[in-house]
Amino acid sequence: MGLLLSFIIGTCVLPQIRAIATSAVLRNQQDDKLLTEALRGQTTSNGFTPMAPGPAKTKEGPAIPRPSSSVLLVSPNNQVLLLQRVKQSTSFASAHVFPGGNVSTFHDGEPPAPEYPERHEDSEIYRLAAIRETFEESGILLARNAGFGRLIEVPQAEREEGRRLVHSNEIPFTQWLAQKGGRADLEGLVPFTRWVTPTNVPKRFTTQMYLYFLPTLNQTPLSDASQAEGQPTADDSSEAEVQIPIPTADGGVEHTNARFLPASHFDRLPSPTAYGSLTREPVAREELEARRKRLLEFVKSGAPPWTEMCISPSVQPPRGGKRREDGRVVLGLHRPGPELEAMKETGRKREGVRDECVLVDFKKEGPRRLEVVSRAEAMGNTEGSKL
Repeated sequence: MGLLLSFIIGTCVLPQIRAIATSAVLRNQQDDKLLTEALRGQTTSNGFTPMAPGPAKTKEGPAIPRPSSSVLLVSPNNQVLLLQRVKQSTSFASAHVFPGGNVSTFHDGEPPAPEYPERHEDSEIYRLAAIRETFEESGILLARNAGFGRLIEVPQAEREEGRRLVHSNEIPFTQWLAQKGGRADLEGLVPFTRWVTPTNVPKRFTTQMYLYFLPTLNQTPLSDASQAEGQPTADDSSEAEVQIPIPTADGGVEHTNARFLPASHFDRLPSPTAYGSLTREPVAREELEARRKRLLEFVKSGAPPWTEMCISPSVQPPRGGKRREDGRVVLGLHRPGPELEAMKETGRKREGVRDECVLVDFKKEGPRRLEVVSRAEAMGNTEGSKL
């Protein structure tokens, strides 16, 4: 689901970041049959193990979601980091994904047990996993100097050796950081939605998404007025001297490429891939900070706000039993996943995105022809939609 998740966030949220993504089972057999049919076309190229013909469920019920974290890492020039996974990967092979991965008890701590609601909530454990995985996968340290608080700088050779040591569990990540005089910047992460894998796949995850803003590095200092308005700024003027390393893949362990790419919100692209419309003129630091402020205001808005949303994509039944003429499947984003639905009685109700859906054509090579549309359009409630 890595490619699908990256697309949904990139087109449903980043463009808004567009004006700027128990053993309970699906609610009825029709939903279950549709999801099974849609997912049977999946391959390891987008994070699924191919489904063989036959029953999709067993008496044991769906797999328990594994705790994981992921980061939308924003560069000094307001671009977003994407990694391309190796073709041999057992999860999200060849897909372009955000940095992130599973929580490690060795490095991050013991996550809450599956029966506890806290397993699906932001915590220090998820934050440590996000920062550690970003370091392992890109070489970028989201950590601050233990003394005076600026972003820590570690020579490249030491960083590469640290990536190897941490990835191979030869030293706890926090211990390695402490040896370099640093501490993970847990406070710098901004919670931004949670995603729970649907039930009809063998590998499931409960993934906490975060935003992290690397300091804007521009020769023009921020004015007193912009700081008075509450725009997000670096901790102090010394941040301008921090050298942000160029992201690098991990030598083919998990990724073959790592790079920052423009985001449609920040650069007002007409579409997520319309890079040709980018201006080559440098953007003033105050404008970069203003765009970040608008994004932060957006993710904290809504009912519930994006920071509280939990999304588990589910196939929506065709209206009137008729499939769309274009052959695409409608994925609803409004459900939080069966684990969260089963916890409503605890008073911890979680919701997803109710007003938008994703149209997708599942192919052997992965999801294709993806599009985020209104729920009314997807379900045939507006003129021009085709089922």
